Amino acid sequence: MIPRYSRPDMVAIWSPETKFRIWFEIEAHACDAQATLGVIPKENAEAVWKAKDVEFDVARIDEIEAVTRHDVIAFLTHLAEIIGNDAARFVHQGMTSSDVLDTTFNVQLVRAADILLADMDGLLGALKRRAFEHKDTVRIGRSHGIHAEPTTMGLTFARFYAEMERNKRRLLAAREEIATGAISGAVGTFANIDPRVEEHVCAKMGLTPEPISTQVIPRDRHAAFFAALGVVASSIENLAIEIRHMQRTEVLEAEEFFSKGQKGSSAMPHKRNPVLTENLTGLARLVRMAVVPAMENVALWHERDISHSSVERNIGPDATVTLDFALARLTQVVDKLVVYPEHMIANMNKFRGLVHSQRVLLALTQKGVSREDAYSLVQRNAMKVWEQGADFMEELKADADVTAVMSEAEIEEKFDLGYHTKHVDTIFARVFGES
Repeated sequence: MIPRYSRPDMVAIWSPETKFRIWFEIEAHACDAQATLGVIPKENAEAVWKAKDVEFDVARIDEIEAVTRHDVIAFLTHLAEIIGNDAARFVHQGMTSSDVLDTTFNVQLVRAADILLADMDGLLGALKRRAFEHKDTVRIGRSHGIHAEPTTMGLTFARFYAEMERNKRRLLAAREEIATGAISGAVGTFANIDPRVEEHVCAKMGLTPEPISTQVIPRDRHAAFFAALGVVASSIENLAIEIRHMQRTEVLEAEEFFSKGQKGSSAMPHKRNPVLTENLTGLARLVRMAVVPAMENVALWHERDISHSSVERNIGPDATVTLDFALARLTQVVDKLVVYPEHMIANMNKFRGLVHSQRVLLALTQKGVSREDAYSLVQRNAMKVWEQGADFMEELKADADVTAVMSEAEIEEKFDLGYHTKHVDTIFARVFGES
């Protein structure tokens, strides 16, 4: 990803320097295990660790690869240049390239998942704080983009909190799914390497041994991992679109923080655009772009091919770096979101009590009016509000068919906003736990 949408800690996971360091650790730990089993001399295994603090020369490895056309061989050649050919004689003993590549890729994905989980904690903290801050801030709920019934801004934040908490659980499951390693040799039979080497390497690298790995780790694991990232991205877009709608001039119930000196338009000085959440909508598309290729990587020929390789070299860094940036940006947006309670009330009252239509409908049925007739009574008065700008309560009071079964006081009581917020505490307890 380009630096504009990248953060250094996640980028570092995918740097050549980090990759070669992980390759080295896998090879060195494998040598240790081989020496313990008596397969190679102990002094050779110890000699490999001479490169422990060496900074591998990426340009030199690239130079060798230009000749060998094989990245792992290029690295092993460079390692031999550092520690000497005799010390390097038993490096990669009984292993195949995929043992190094697949185990490294999973180490990188696990580390990426840890950063993303920390990002999720930051976002959850911001959503929870804003939910309690606006727990009782009444706003109109909308269905199909049309005024429905009252809700609260706190409930809006709370539902996104619950969604992101589910996403955190998905990320945890994805991390567990991907945290396997394989040091099983050609076609995964352990013919030339003891399974105990795999167990040792995986323990040192924070992984568990893959139960059965052919020559590669099964790609259904990776498909599940990137699918989880895609769901998180979709939830980011879900929240971003809510904020974009709230910032529309005709609504203006909330808006992104507009800093001093910020400019909204090169042409129109009055503009304050929801650029951050628009950006998040676009970034979510990029993360989801990795999902289908990851799914298609599951089907490989026999024990292996490398049709998945070029895909993963792209989607691994791109999806994780982009999602890390997006989660951090969304946390900032939520944390600094400017909320306008007075605009929320003004919007709700724009149609002069119309949002209470269901309460009146239910009250009429309780008075013995059939649902069909009650619906017609309420709707004919509601349409006067839509079409003529009338006051809904006053129209109901002037309707003889309504007042035949309901008193004015009973009609007025149906316009109490508190009725719609009486279970907010119950919902909050479900989402955040009992306080």
